[in-house]
Amino acid sequence: MRQVFCAVAVTVALLAGPAYAGWQNNLQNVITNTLTGPDRSSADSQTAQGLKQALEKGVDVAVKRLGVVGGYLDNPSVRIPLPKDAATAADALRLVGRGDMVDQFMESMNRAAEKAAPHAKDVFLDAITAMTFRDARRILTGPNNAATAYLDRTTRDTLFEKFLPIVKQMTDRYNVTSQYKALAASASGVGTMLGSKDPLLTDIDAYVTDKGLDGLFTIMAQEEKNIRENPAARTTELLKKVFGSN
Repeated sequence: MRQVFCAVAVTVALLAGPAYAGWQNNLQNVITNTLTGPDRSSADSQTAQGLKQALEKGVDVAVKRLGVVGGYLDNPSVRIPLPKDAATAADALRLVGRGDMVDQFMESMNRAAEKAAPHAKDVFLDAITAMTFRDARRILTGPNNAATAYLDRTTRDTLFEKFLPIVKQMTDRYNVTSQYKALAASASGVGTMLGSKDPLLTDIDAYVTDKGLDGLFTIMAQEEKNIRENPAARTTELLKKVFGSN
């Protein structure tokens, strides 16, 4: 019974929302004072498994939600916007009736990210598998989005390297780079009149890659919160057991 209690208590603390801050403090004492004997290895394993299961669910939701047509483009919270250096040019094009060019460019960037999103899953799962109880302790003492932040910190570089060549393929397929250059060329005269004197310099492939990853972590953070607060989101027996005690 002590093993089960420790596992449940620690996992609740890891993902508990702001309303359970007091629980987090008390359960930190459980970790410090209780998980010190021969039962610790088993308790650690159960605790880590609970956290990993919640993270795996968040990954699955994010990849499925974003890796479809409209996953990015139709969701304002993750939609990839124009690069900052293209904003004035875009305004200029809309003023002269070429808003269609801007819209096509926006769509092409987001379509590229949608095609790349499913390739993130394996990287995320590898990072979750490698999580240790020490990682869990650090998550416990971190902010309320610490689980998602952990994956951001441990996978961002690997994901960027994996995403970039895929995004390049997709940007070529959807003519993102050529549309970007066309936008710059078409807006150069009017853009100058509106105060845009610098050429468009954004590395568009790196930009789409970075914003695409931001979208994945945004959806994961939303799902992390959903699991903490919404009983209907706890779709496995372990999640129900862990979070049902809140």
